[in-house]
Amino acid sequence: MYLKTEFGRNVFGKFDTMRKPSFVAELNMILFLVAVVFGFVALTWSADKFVDGAASTAKHLGMSSLLIGIVIVGFGTSAPEMVVSAIAAFQGNHAIALGNALGSNTTNIGLVLGLSALISPIMVHSKIIKKEMPLLLFIAMLNGYFLFDGVLTFFEGLVLFLGCFAMVGWSVFESIRAKRDSLGRQMTQELNEEPKMSLHVSIVWLFVGLVLLVISSRFIVWGAVGIASSLGVSDLIIGLTIIALGTSLPELATSITASFKKEHDIALGNIVGSNMFNSLAVIGIATVISPADDIAPEVFYRDWGVMFLLTVMLFAMMYRFGGKEPIINRAKGAILFACYIAYNVYLGMNAILS
Repeated sequence: MYLKTEFGRNVFGKFDTMRKPSFVAELNMILFLVAVVFGFVALTWSADKFVDGAASTAKHLGMSSLLIGIVIVGFGTSAPEMVVSAIAAFQGNHAIALGNALGSNTTNIGLVLGLSALISPIMVHSKIIKKEMPLLLFIAMLNGYFLFDGVLTFFEGLVLFLGCFAMVGWSVFESIRAKRDSLGRQMTQELNEEPKMSLHVSIVWLFVGLVLLVISSRFIVWGAVGIASSLGVSDLIIGLTIIALGTSLPELATSITASFKKEHDIALGNIVGSNMFNSLAVIGIATVISPADDIAPEVFYRDWGVMFLLTVMLFAMMYRFGGKEPIINRAKGAILFACYIAYNVYLGMNAILS
């Protein structure tokens, strides 16, 4: 009996020793996945509530309708990227912060705009070609200039962050000058409606939305880093793929809905404006919080390069050739979407082989 007991203890003891790490690893992976999924759901919901609360509070306080539309709507769709990158920067994880910003821009053009054009060809407003797109190209080149040496300093982050305020100011000024624009009139009419919430309720949702934005972002960063560590995948790849896709959900929902409703200006303007905010505010805030001096070379050569290439392609697709009206048709949308798929397949292969 003693021998049997000892034998059983030895055998099952070894079995438990072998099984325990595997069981714990699987349990941790499940927890990480749940944290990411829960974080994305909470992030999308809280961003929506934060925007509603902020817009309603601003109306109660008598802010300009145009200012509300530009600042609140523009900030709202980029709020997930800003908060996730800020949390990652606080934790010293520059790879996730940068991967989120660059990956979100690539996702916005390749996936969001590509799918939107596949659903309904997008007519391009001449104002976007003459003003917004050249500005977006300049901002993308400024990002590349700062990333080229593998270092992002506090000063460079401050330049980007202040550039975001300059962009908002310029947008407000341009919107005031372009009041006759049909989209501007529509936005002004919608925002001039009476607030749907009382001031007290608006402030509560503003506070609750902001708190949940921070909490859900911490869940996403924690889960994403855990998944990366468990699978041996770099934080940069996780930031460029999973987190970038998750934080681009507001843009995806907005642009696809706008495409179904034939609201081409909203579908396109949402992407262009969001990419400006990502390139200026998201990278700027993360760098001011935690300057980076160890940026991997592939961030510039691969990830910024793909983002910049897609931005140039988008600008070329918008350009008017032979006097024809500029339009992003389904063929162009398919090209953008194919580029997004190819880039993510390449990242996936790199992750598997590395």
